[in-house]
Amino acid sequence: MYSKTFWNERYASEEYVYGKDPNDFLRTRLPNLKKGRILFPCEGEGRNAVFAAGLGWDVFAFDQSESGKEKATALAKEKNVSFHYEISDALNYPYAPDQMDMVALIYCHFHKSIRTTIHRNCVRTLKPGGILLLEAFSPDQLQYTSGGPKDPDMLYHLKDLRMDFSEMSVEYEEALEIELNESPFHRGKAAIVRLVLRKI
Repeated sequence: MYSKTFWNERYASEEYVYGKDPNDFLRTRLPNLKKGRILFPCEGEGRNAVFAAGLGWDVFAFDQSESGKEKATALAKEKNVSFHYEISDALNYPYAPDQMDMVALIYCHFHKSIRTTIHRNCVRTLKPGGILLLEAFSPDQLQYTSGGPKDPDMLYHLKDLRMDFSEMSVEYEEALEIELNESPFHRGKAAIVRLVLRKI
């Protein structure tokens, strides 16, 4: 698992290491959904939270990295938007029940020892009818150099995600290969999974 120190060091440069533009899957899906309260776990430098805030969502985000929050705050100021951003790791974040209309998990990779707990907390914080959107690397990503964890226990099979989110209805799921072009850390052919789920 990646430590707070790892992320603080990665985000320490002036450059936005994952870019300032939102994830493509989020960018295409979010404008078509009814706006409300959205949570971005492990949000880093803020690219996705800033995008959602610009669309009019009430945005909540967290990350364990102080340097990530500093850059997210600067990006929000640059784009003239605002959102709530807390310093927390994903296991200890206070997921208040039935609070969010949407949770967006964009490349939030957790070791299998804690993954299910965190994912079920994300479901718990959704209101009935709330949406969970996820994009992450699958185990097939180990053959590529376009980013992601090198530990297979931090990569996601669709079958395991279905179990984590068993209380939700599946609106879209796919395992696919794409050409990533999000930053030097996310560039090239990639093996990913995508999910859109609704809390029953």
